[in-house]
Amino acid sequence: MMKRLIPALLALALTPPALAQTTAQTEEVTAELLADRAAVAPGGSVWLGLDLKIKQGWHTYWRTPGDSGQPTSIRWTLPAGVTAQEIQWPVPDRVEVLGIMNFGYHDRVTLLNELKVDPAAVPANAEIKADVTWLVCADVCIPQDASFSMPLKIDPAAGNDTTPGASMIEVVKNSLPRAAPFPVKAARSGDQITFNAGPGIQGAIKSATYFPTQDGLIVNASPQTVKVKGDTVSVAVAAEKKSETITDAKGLLVLERDAPGGGTAKVGYYFDSPIAWTGPGATAGGEAASMSFALALLFAFLGGIILNVMPCVLPVLVMKAMSFIKQSSVTAAERRKDALFYTAGVLAAFTALVGSLLALRAGGAAIGWGFQLQSPVFVAVIAYVMLLLGLNLSGVFVVGGNFGMGQSLTAKPGATGSFFTGLLAVVVAAPCTGPFMGAAVGFALTQPPVMSLAIFEFLALGLAFPYLLLAFVPSAARLLPRPGVWMDRVKQVLAFPLYGAAAWLIWVLAQQLDPVGLAFAFAGVVAVGFAGWIYGVSQQSEQRGRHVGLGFAGLAVIAVIAIVFTLNDRAAAAPTAKAGGAVAEGAPSEPFSIARLKELQTSGRPVLVNFTAAWCLTCIVNERVALSHQEVADALKGGNVAYLKADWTNQNPEITATLHGLGRDGVPLYVLYDGKGGPPKILPQLLTPAIVTDAIKAL
Repeated sequence: MMKRLIPALLALALTPPALAQTTAQTEEVTAELLADRAAVAPGGSVWLGLDLKIKQGWHTYWRTPGDSGQPTSIRWTLPAGVTAQEIQWPVPDRVEVLGIMNFGYHDRVTLLNELKVDPAAVPANAEIKADVTWLVCADVCIPQDASFSMPLKIDPAAGNDTTPGASMIEVVKNSLPRAAPFPVKAARSGDQITFNAGPGIQGAIKSATYFPTQDGLIVNASPQTVKVKGDTVSVAVAAEKKSETITDAKGLLVLERDAPGGGTAKVGYYFDSPIAWTGPGATAGGEAASMSFALALLFAFLGGIILNVMPCVLPVLVMKAMSFIKQSSVTAAERRKDALFYTAGVLAAFTALVGSLLALRAGGAAIGWGFQLQSPVFVAVIAYVMLLLGLNLSGVFVVGGNFGMGQSLTAKPGATGSFFTGLLAVVVAAPCTGPFMGAAVGFALTQPPVMSLAIFEFLALGLAFPYLLLAFVPSAARLLPRPGVWMDRVKQVLAFPLYGAAAWLIWVLAQQLDPVGLAFAFAGVVAVGFAGWIYGVSQQSEQRGRHVGLGFAGLAVIAVIAIVFTLNDRAAAAPTAKAGGAVAEGAPSEPFSIARLKELQTSGRPVLVNFTAAWCLTCIVNERVALSHQEVADALKGGNVAYLKADWTNQNPEITATLHGLGRDGVPLYVLYDGKGGPPKILPQLLTPAIVTDAIKAL
């Protein structure tokens, strides 16, 4: 028996392994399976390409085939520890046959798959098998299939040696569609959907085409009307009737540009945008849009009420607290008048701020919510106003007989002062809207101008509501204390939050300016302090002394104005602003750029992006409380997650465009990319270490 067994074992041992089957051919298609490497280490990955050469006049199909057809599918048989990711589809073409519009490929296409090897995979001479099915069509359609196999060596000592197919796979990888780095917004009016992309598109655009990644949104065969203006493009296409129930427009926008070596090149950008209804449309979608708008109004009103307890608004609360205490001895009619003028100031400020933002955007400017605090001139002016208000409450000088209520902005007490206090409240409140109004602000700024203004006016009404309540509800007014001598001391104590606000704004300037510019800003502080002091001294002098004091105060004010208008130039010369720092030792941050984000995503590495600014108090709190926690640093390091910091302290068109593309227009914003091409995950705007680490662990 042993004599028969030994030869059999020898024959089995000497039997050569099965030959690789990497090509298949039909009359219409020549298919080949390519790999970028033959060996891979545990924890690494290998890219495979299914290369289809298609006979002239025939075509295969994209992931969404259009009016008919079927996308190519691959069923993998893989060794233990190896997993296949989703097919990566190159940019498709519109393929029209007898009035039917399909989306697919002519001539040649290479579909990519990434195979990831588990770090614990056992070294082996393994084999990969792929059963592929495709549909190839001309005036008739033929389903075809083929089976492929190739060896894959899993070896801890595997290097970076590539195969002959690696260069082709790399070219295809670099041309794959990616997430749009600029905003893409969808709007429906009647039976037409318009996709508006930009601002922020790089390069001269020759043409644009929209491909839906969901069925039932557009009439696939309808002509697409393209309009290009600067760095923006719009594509208008007929809507399907059943799209009335669809609220999100998912798709691929393909832009054709001049290629560096001549000719043109197509680049695809995936996006997912809510559909805004801008005109008469079908009832289902219209009702959904109306409900969203109504909900946005409600959230805006509630958000405005919450703004009253945010630290940004504390200095204005100081002034209003003092004014309402004093009003406890005035008539109810005067109190109501004061509250109405304060509300008018809040409404006017929001109208001006939002109107300016919309107008600048319409002119092509890449700006977002909070844009005013990106100007060193604006920040310096508000800092000096806060300092003057504090000096006034400290008794250094007096304007009229009514402390508070915006005296530094007008010499008239009462209603006019209340109006300007409302203006100031909005100016300092804007950067505090982020933690609970980020999504609502992003939604508002995607709507038509009238709807955008309505949402922000409801935010304004919420901000003014507590004071309207005190003024118009007698029982609430009776809770206010009686004025007396004690008010002088309280007034002086309440000056210090104003000094704190001024100090914070000067710190913001320190992030925006170079050292010389910061020295100018501090010189402005001294000049403002001198102007307030000499003005106060002049009020206690005889007529001649009063004139001299006013003259010196005027000179100091002129010096402040001259200083303020030098600051923008100093900002232009300043290095990149520094909002915060590394997450923690061992997990440093990198500066954000669209190019770096794309590079990390292409490599398959997860990325956490922190959109922040020095003037955003919530951003600073989140960085101190959550992002700088060692637990977060360990999670980032353990998950090999890159950490990019998008510092929006100064204007940055790249960051602005990325925010728009994510449906937001302000900071803070925290976005986690999974490195697999999936949709970005937006984290809450108030962070804890657990929120960040749980999101990383879920990747």
